[in-house]
Amino acid sequence: MSERIYTSKTPCVGLCSTVYGDVVCRGCKRFSDEIIDWNRLDYGQKSAVWKRLEQFLSQIVMTRIEVVSTVQLYEGLAARHMTVVMEQPLPFQVWRLLCRADAPALAECGLRVQPDYAHIPLRLLLDEIDKLYFELSHVYYQRHTVRANL
Repeated sequence: MSERIYTSKTPCVGLCSTVYGDVVCRGCKRFSDEIIDWNRLDYGQKSAVWKRLEQFLSQIVMTRIEVVSTVQLYEGLAARHMTVVMEQPLPFQVWRLLCRADAPALAECGLRVQPDYAHIPLRLLLDEIDKLYFELSHVYYQRHTVRANL
């Protein structure tokens, strides 16, 4: 699968909150108009959405989680019957695994929580990452979409 095919796919995770009126989806962190128009967006527009999501997730995940072994990471994904998408950036791979792993399994999956966050239970760390990911997306929406429409 090429990056072009990967970025053409939807970032949807099946937890859409835009149906309840959110302008930023709490599941995939896209904006409501991006979700509605996804099939009409061209490759460049879809790629831009993916790049923004990748940047935000990377900022948050990679400062909290260290990838010790990408081989073990991919083995951990496969062991949990999750498709390994080699073209998908590392932060997305880590995030996907974190959502399905328990704390003791992180080491066997080639991951280690950074020392500043090691005292936080994994479930709370995941909640914090998700909350910050949503906040970054929401702030971006406010700065770039709302302001552009003024």
